[in-house]
Amino acid sequence: MTMIVRRSKKCVCLLHEVLFSSHPLPCAYTQRQNYVDVYMKWKKDSFFDSIDTIHRSVQLKPLIALKNCIVSSSPDDYCIPISTISKKGLELGISIKVARFLRLYPSVFEEFTGPNYNLPWFKLTQRAIELDREEREVYVKFKDDIIMRLKKLILMSGREQMLPVKIIQGLQWYLGLPDEFLRKPEDNLDGCFRVVEMEDGLKGLAVNIDGSERFLSVMQRNAMRRGVYTGVEGEAIEFPLYPSKGLRLKRKIADWFDEFQKFPYVSPYEDYSGLDPNSDIAEKRVVGVLHELLSLFVEHAAERKKLLFLRKYLGLPQKVHKAFERHPHIFNLSLMNKTCTAILKEAYCDRGAIEEHPLAKVRKRYIKLMKESEGILKSRRLNNRPIDRGDSNIKDLDCTDDEDKKFTT
Repeated sequence: MTMIVRRSKKCVCLLHEVLFSSHPLPCAYTQRQNYVDVYMKWKKDSFFDSIDTIHRSVQLKPLIALKNCIVSSSPDDYCIPISTISKKGLELGISIKVARFLRLYPSVFEEFTGPNYNLPWFKLTQRAIELDREEREVYVKFKDDIIMRLKKLILMSGREQMLPVKIIQGLQWYLGLPDEFLRKPEDNLDGCFRVVEMEDGLKGLAVNIDGSERFLSVMQRNAMRRGVYTGVEGEAIEFPLYPSKGLRLKRKIADWFDEFQKFPYVSPYEDYSGLDPNSDIAEKRVVGVLHELLSLFVEHAAERKKLLFLRKYLGLPQKVHKAFERHPHIFNLSLMNKTCTAILKEAYCDRGAIEEHPLAKVRKRYIKLMKESEGILKSRRLNNRPIDRGDSNIKDLDCTDDEDKKFTT
């Protein structure tokens, strides 16, 4: 691991706060130099690279979108002709032919010949139907929980307390929001939400809350439970650390981080306008925002590039992506699926620290059902394997090509 870092010096409190307050406000800190430039050659962590619920989302997301399309088109018998959806691949997030994608998951989609012109039709298997019902029950039973996660995301935008709808749609999968929540927010969200017009003609979603209502981050709630935080503004909260095996920080950086932990914790739901954006306290707020953001998501992980669109609205710096690199004991970066995924370590190293998303168990069952398709396809290939006549170049015609492997590996 290689790092380049500027020397860090202790922050200095204003004399007035030292004399008259045991909990100085975050904005009362001034700082001469801070930890800003870091280059790190990232160390791979096989544990986080093996989490199916995170890395199989690439296949699960279009699968559920396709399942929802079938259910909405045919809510009685859950079957549909291929002609109805064959041109919707881009809309559903499928980069190969829709029919080929459907055939990759026989445990979810069952193919049969239609009544007219011998065209292929597809229907949901019985287990897929049962999972769809279970998923919809979760949306009904835990509607308040899911809405609260959306509300917290919007409240992290500071004084404006609003976000563009298209930004929320980009995070819809991670938040676990059903399609109708954003398609018809007036009918599905509670009265504190309102649709507004934002700058540049964007349609936004705003939240109105009682001024006396205070929202606590997961960091604050856990610190209170441990008895190390009273809720007074300006108190420090230390981030839980989970070092990866073999990952060691240089002494200079380790010393800086020990000091960093002692800085006041600025909640993602508090006003941050008085903070010096180049200070370590502002850096601690950025880490706190990313920590809280990932804690709201179903898998407590997200593609890093998806989070960059929030910079302008959550008061994050231009190079916010480097915060993940500067704090490897808090976040893990995985390069699986040819993308960079940011993972909140605490969610997987301390199961009781962060509340599980209501949709998490259902998605795990979907992934388990998806994986059964691999066995079915393998069995079909074995049953259709041609007789070996000593020619090693004979190819199993039922084998999936490279395009298929993109979704099955």
